[in-house]
Amino acid sequence: MSFSKDVKEELSHRISNARHCLLAELAAILSYEGQLVCSSSGNYIRLQTENLMVARKYFTLMRKTFNINIDVSVKTNIASKNKRTYIIIVRRQDEIDRILQATKLSESISSSQARPDKESHIMRLGLTKPEITQNSCCKRAFIRGAYLSSGSMSNPKKAYHLEFDVARLDKALQLKELIQAFHIDAKIVKRKNNHVVYIKEGSQIVDLLNVMEAHVALMNLENVRILKEMRNQVNRQVNCEAANISKIVAAASKQMEDILYIKEHMGFGDLADGLKEIAQLRIDYPEASLKELGAMLSPPIGKSGVNHRLRKLSMIADQLREHKEEDINDN
Repeated sequence: MSFSKDVKEELSHRISNARHCLLAELAAILSYEGQLVCSSSGNYIRLQTENLMVARKYFTLMRKTFNINIDVSVKTNIASKNKRTYIIIVRRQDEIDRILQATKLSESISSSQARPDKESHIMRLGLTKPEITQNSCCKRAFIRGAYLSSGSMSNPKKAYHLEFDVARLDKALQLKELIQAFHIDAKIVKRKNNHVVYIKEGSQIVDLLNVMEAHVALMNLENVRILKEMRNQVNRQVNCEAANISKIVAAASKQMEDILYIKEHMGFGDLADGLKEIAQLRIDYPEASLKELGAMLSPPIGKSGVNHRLRKLSMIADQLREHKEEDINDN
């Protein structure tokens, strides 16, 4: 099972104690997945999904909040590897009215969003009214229902990305505002005909899982984040040490080159005692650090002192090279 499905599995078992929270979560599922079907035989609310967890949670919420009769059917599509579609229907008009009123859902939508059929007229349920999410706990429940019906999440081992795929812009804006109420930076992007509310920051996804009360998924994500951060920290440290070693090797190589040039073209006889001593030590110990070279001197000196003497040797070598070039040019 994917990480995204693990989150939905956990959320499907999360049942609020307060009726207003149950209604908020139910409102989200109906708003994103519910349909109002108007046919010659009567009107009914239908939820059709291939996700068993969504169907199970929707059925539970309906029974707990309204205690009504619900028709449940399952269709198997042989052509799609026996994939199952779960269909849950509420048929009685008085019960439909109760549900729409309690969840603060509007059934009126534009004609361009309606899908006429030969025998029926199918409409997506509209936007929920703000009063359904007045309480902070209800906001959490609504976001939980939204994730169950339209959310998904990437494998955090590969990337941090959580999104809600929403058909209508007004619903996407409403969801974004609810998420931002918890100081989480949600954004919206259009993808084909839908609007995607998404979060890409790992810590923000952790916060959202906490908002939805997916605590097991939160801990699993935190474990992944800790491991990734440890690996990144080790990689940064290794890269930093490798870069430092490269710099040290390059500097030591240049120092050795300058000292050998002085030895070949001038010798150490005219050098000051301090320069002569450090030059010979660098030749004898080419892999030693500045600190180690300083400790070998008598009396010992620090890294800055050693570096100062080596810079002087480098300047002498550069002057010898310049004089050699001038002699070549004169000839």
